[in-house]
Amino acid sequence: METQTRDFEQINQESKSKMIRGSIWMSVGSFASRLLGAVYIIPWYLWMGENAKLANNLFTKGYNIYALFLMISTAGIPGAIAKQISHYNSLNEYKVSKQLFKRALMLMGIFGLACAGVMFFGAPILAAGNKDLIPTMRALSTAVLIFPIMSAFRGFFQGNHNMMPSAVSQIVEQIARVFYMLTAAYVIMKVREGSYVTAVTHSTFAAFIGALAALGLLVWFYQKQMPKFAALEASSVGKLEVSTNELLKEIVREAIPFIIIGSAITIVKIFDQFTFEPLIHAFTNYNQTQAEELFTLFSGNPDKLTMITISIATSLAVTSLPLITESFTVKNYKGLAKQVSDNFQLFFFVMIPSTFGMILLSEPLNTLFYSHDNLGASLLRQACYVGIVLGFYILVSTTLQGLYGNRRAIHFLVVGFVVKIILQVPMIYMFEVYGPLLSSAIAFLVSGFLTAREIYRLTHFNVSFTARRTLLMMILTLIMLLGAFIVRQVLYLFLSPASKGQSLVIVLVVGIVGAAIYGYLSLKVRLADKLLGNKMQGLRKRLNIK
Repeated sequence: METQTRDFEQINQESKSKMIRGSIWMSVGSFASRLLGAVYIIPWYLWMGENAKLANNLFTKGYNIYALFLMISTAGIPGAIAKQISHYNSLNEYKVSKQLFKRALMLMGIFGLACAGVMFFGAPILAAGNKDLIPTMRALSTAVLIFPIMSAFRGFFQGNHNMMPSAVSQIVEQIARVFYMLTAAYVIMKVREGSYVTAVTHSTFAAFIGALAALGLLVWFYQKQMPKFAALEASSVGKLEVSTNELLKEIVREAIPFIIIGSAITIVKIFDQFTFEPLIHAFTNYNQTQAEELFTLFSGNPDKLTMITISIATSLAVTSLPLITESFTVKNYKGLAKQVSDNFQLFFFVMIPSTFGMILLSEPLNTLFYSHDNLGASLLRQACYVGIVLGFYILVSTTLQGLYGNRRAIHFLVVGFVVKIILQVPMIYMFEVYGPLLSSAIAFLVSGFLTAREIYRLTHFNVSFTARRTLLMMILTLIMLLGAFIVRQVLYLFLSPASKGQSLVIVLVVGIVGAAIYGYLSLKVRLADKLLGNKMQGLRKRLNIK
């Protein structure tokens, strides 16, 4: 009995170590990628001049449609491949895993070609009468050709619990994308004094450049690690025989729920895109340009910043999925319950302080990235609240899929969509530009709650313990906010949040102070040790924190 207990503890520790290591890699990759994807907006927005809001409106609308096609062609694939490869690897059937990966690559090539073709030739219809949007969509369709194949490689690495290639490729993708985007925008707007529509078209074509660079890096990683995969394949049990057609069906069957769930946020954004402007015209006296600028303020502008924190939830979900599936497959229910609880705690440990820190700095952040705008800052604050709801939904829905609860996950999402549709009109009528954010928050809160309840039914993870830990994080966040607020108010005495340069100083100083306070408190109360592992004990000793 004592030996079994030790074995369980060792397995659980190894699983936790994998999840933490993978979470760190994916969080770093996603955070760096999103940060690069947000920082570029500072010069880009400036170079667009008086048409900045309209340019970002065009960019956002094009990217929303692109994101949907990207989700259709890729969203389910990394998760489905990771899930199935992890399943076969746990059975020591590495030959089947390799066969599955090869078929996935072929399938992804077909998906990419089909989706890119539909997006390119269907652009006039998808643009809904906006002629400026057509070249933007066609430029983005080129990236859809490559992304599916790239997603198959990422899923393969993730299924083998190797998150580093995916994380590094995300960073390289953004570096290449942002470099091309800013170079093209500067040449068109400042050197040639061209049209903002042309600049936006080239800025969106940058997605193809980034995808190409990332794919090249992933292929290099794969070739480098081929000897390791070959050794694992040689040690396979070889008892399972799965036909090619069965493998393809398995990938598609597993991918469809991931595509539906993965597209949830994008579909809601597209719903806002097609309903907000007509409804705001019906309920107010705003003209077309004002309506487009309002859409940019509540959807386009905040997304660049809130998605930095939401990406953390995505990273945790992607990291935990193979581990949760593995525990479920081998019927390690005790370890599974602990993994789910640890996953929730890691999410809140990062998401709560980062979200409320962004809320505290909403005014200088909005000035730094866009312009000084009280309405823009207010909408950014509301979007941050919505962001934590969206992040939680991503986490729980992906977790439920890892537990083979695909149908239930889709059912709960449909309930959320119905809530969104019902609330959209009255919310916009009562709260105008704030309406879409409020209806989205309520919709995903409903879906998230139902999904979390189902996860509890399947795993019986310790809810009260998870809640107590989360409460401790909220207390630490409140202390952090108090210290950061005092520093911010002192800086406001001689620095103005209406100035871009001074806003940068405010954001950096307050951000560093807030991170230092939260980090110190987390180490002091040993919370960091419990969530991030024993290495935090060494860090605490180096910092002389008792």
